[in-house]
Amino acid sequence: MQKKGYVSFVLHAHLPFIHHPESDDYLEESWLYEAISETYIPLLQNFKKLVDEGVNFRITMSITPTLLSMFDNKLLQTKYINYLKKLIELSEKEIERTKYDERVNRLSHYYYDRYSNDLHLFRDVWKCNIIEQFKHFQDIGVLEIITCGATHGYFPILYVTEETIRAQIAVGVQTYEKYFGRKPRGIWLPECGYVPEADKFLKEFGIEYAILESHGILYADPTPIYGTCAPIVSPGGLVCFGRDMKSSQQVWSSIDGYPGDYNYREFYRDIGYEADYEYIKPYIAHNGVRVHTGIKYHRITGKTDQKDYYDVQWAKDSAERQAGHFMNSRTEQIGNISEYMEKPPIILCPYDAELYGHWWYEGPYWLYILFKKIYYDECNFELITPSEYIDRYPEMQVCAPCRSSWGANGYSGVWLNPTNDYVHRHLHKAGDRMVELATSYPDADGIIKDALNQVARELLQAQTSCWLFIITNGTMVDYAKKRIKDHIGRFTKLYYEIKNNNVDKAFLEDIQLKDCIFPDIDYHIYTKL
Repeated sequence: MQKKGYVSFVLHAHLPFIHHPESDDYLEESWLYEAISETYIPLLQNFKKLVDEGVNFRITMSITPTLLSMFDNKLLQTKYINYLKKLIELSEKEIERTKYDERVNRLSHYYYDRYSNDLHLFRDVWKCNIIEQFKHFQDIGVLEIITCGATHGYFPILYVTEETIRAQIAVGVQTYEKYFGRKPRGIWLPECGYVPEADKFLKEFGIEYAILESHGILYADPTPIYGTCAPIVSPGGLVCFGRDMKSSQQVWSSIDGYPGDYNYREFYRDIGYEADYEYIKPYIAHNGVRVHTGIKYHRITGKTDQKDYYDVQWAKDSAERQAGHFMNSRTEQIGNISEYMEKPPIILCPYDAELYGHWWYEGPYWLYILFKKIYYDECNFELITPSEYIDRYPEMQVCAPCRSSWGANGYSGVWLNPTNDYVHRHLHKAGDRMVELATSYPDADGIIKDALNQVARELLQAQTSCWLFIITNGTMVDYAKKRIKDHIGRFTKLYYEIKNNNVDKAFLEDIQLKDCIFPDIDYHIYTKL
């Protein structure tokens, strides 16, 4: 079948930097461990299977600087290994506990095998280096990795002090180059938050394109001729790709999206909440609070509390069926659109990476089957990365994209509302003070230089958009508020100590250990423009 267009998958891999050497009690550190086992290892395994089977595919991933920093952190690597060992131990106990129930026992063995394989792969085969695995697939040409703002700071509000946006971009690009040995061509704007004021800095650091929410393209001026089916280029020279709503609905929707299939694993039923308390106590939170363990025995079943047991093969059958449906839907969509376009359309499918595996357990397998079907079956499109599309079709309509984000209601309400608006005056004040310090101390050395680099780290971590998102959503709010307070507090203390030429060495060394992100940062990036 003749190829009439393209589909481009873009997965956004991001977690805020969570690193607590002072304690093993921080539940939030497990966000990383769950993501590695449920999302990143399965994705990498499926990429390898596709390559080994000779399937030519393309996928794009943004891996944020905060996530790269955690992947590269020796303490977190050790803690992840310990996390897996506990899960393997729990799985072994489950095999014994469930030996008289064949269906559950089969799942206990499944989890034991899965977590044992994770440990072997991560520790013995990959030598704890996940970054190198992603780099390999980029180097052989099937994966394009793009960057993000250094700590996922939300540009549409930060641009009040434009040097802070420039620093987010600069450190994001520098971190990417450090790990991947090349410059990134694209960026996932944090929260897909677009403002035209950022274009000049993106261009300064060599970024060619960005991913935008649909209405960022659809409400551009003038209205793009091809909607989101082709990229546009901003007056500032940034190529912008917009999310395709139709394909996203099929995957994302909680009502009619694929992840709601009754055969899929039920996310909310976990033995951490259901097993006998004394039995499960060693495997839940240190303070005794029941939490997810990752061992889940039930499938979605339906809108009922009476959940049936999960069946791995039934789940795979559903994933295979839905991969075929998705491919046929894109074939029909591209067939219709291409009749009205002078160049082949591109259907951009951007998602949070953690949808695949963590939230939708079968997601990585669905991707694997879909990519095989696109390669072997008859369809009128092929997979492509945004960079490849730009190279093949460099002529684009010039339009000014609309200020936008992919948060609820499409603008800035998630990150600026009555629950979290108090934070911004502190972020803006700290941003102004950082510019003041960088400009006032052009030639600092010794402990003053170390302190200046550390205040830059504290500011960047305070700016993480996740803290504002968490406060709005009402989950883990105390932790998010604590992180903002801690980073702004550390920043402010160091600010005055630098001004007074009296830096508390013990305090500085303590927070350098805790907030050890971006070891190569240079505070001069904040010098007043």
